Amino acid sequence: MTVAELPTRVWVPVCAYTALLPERGACALVDGHQVALFRTFDGHVHAIGNLDPFTGAHVLSRGIVGSRGEEPTVASPLHKQVFSLVTGQCLDDPSVTVPIYPTRVNGGRVEVGR
Repeated sequence: MTVAELPTRVWVPVCAYTALLPERGACALVDGHQVALFRTFDGHVHAIGNLDPFTGAHVLSRGIVGSRGEEPTVASPLHKQVFSLVTGQCLDDPSVTVPIYPTRVNGGRVEVGR
């Protein structure tokens, strides 16, 4: 099952699509959870948990966006562990993951599913 196929009951609007700069992160509070949002150069919007599981700090939205092969990634700004923006899995330590959230653009607004 892909993220797009996950059952989602509510979409929470978080910002205008144009407010997300390509290859830079932003943080939004969705139902009390910090969510790191990323717009990649191809125009896709990804959302993962903002908490770095290695340090306990909410900093992933400030990470370095990149890719490993075709997979979009973000590197934690603290110890540089790399996380997939598609699966949430740490590519440096596959036993560690961060939550992923479905996203969509609706009427020019980015929405995060919960």
